[in-house]
Amino acid sequence: QVQLVESGGGLVQPGGSLRLSCAAPGFSKDYEAIGWFRQAPGKERKAISCISSIDSSTFFVESVKGRFSGSMNDAKNTVYLQMDSLKPEDTAVYYCAASTTCDEVLRTANPRIYGFWGQGTQVTVSS
Repeated sequence: QVQLVESGGGLVQPGGSLRLSCAAPGFSKDYEAIGWFRQAPGKERKAISCISSIDSSTFFVESVKGRFSGSMNDAKNTVYLQMDSLKPEDTAVYYCAASTTCDEVLRTANPRIYGFWGQGTQVTVSS
């Protein structure tokens, strides 16, 4: 059973940075993509980023492109989302989830994920 765990959220001022972590056992062996999603209050959960275990490629939606970056550790069991130049509209609960491909994560309205959604980690951008 795939269960990823997010951490690293917090309160940050506009323009600040945070780095989220996603503990991802089985990445590259059991699944090839890890997507980052966020859900703002009163809104649906949406994918914002994905990293592929095949070649470490990262992909971002337009709203975060140039401000967010992704990486993974050498052991391929932890994935990171570096968030810079944060804006109040980035306030949301952030989740990571395993999936088949980054196309599935970013091009599908309701991407299929392995396992279940975790608790997420709250990111609040406010002065």
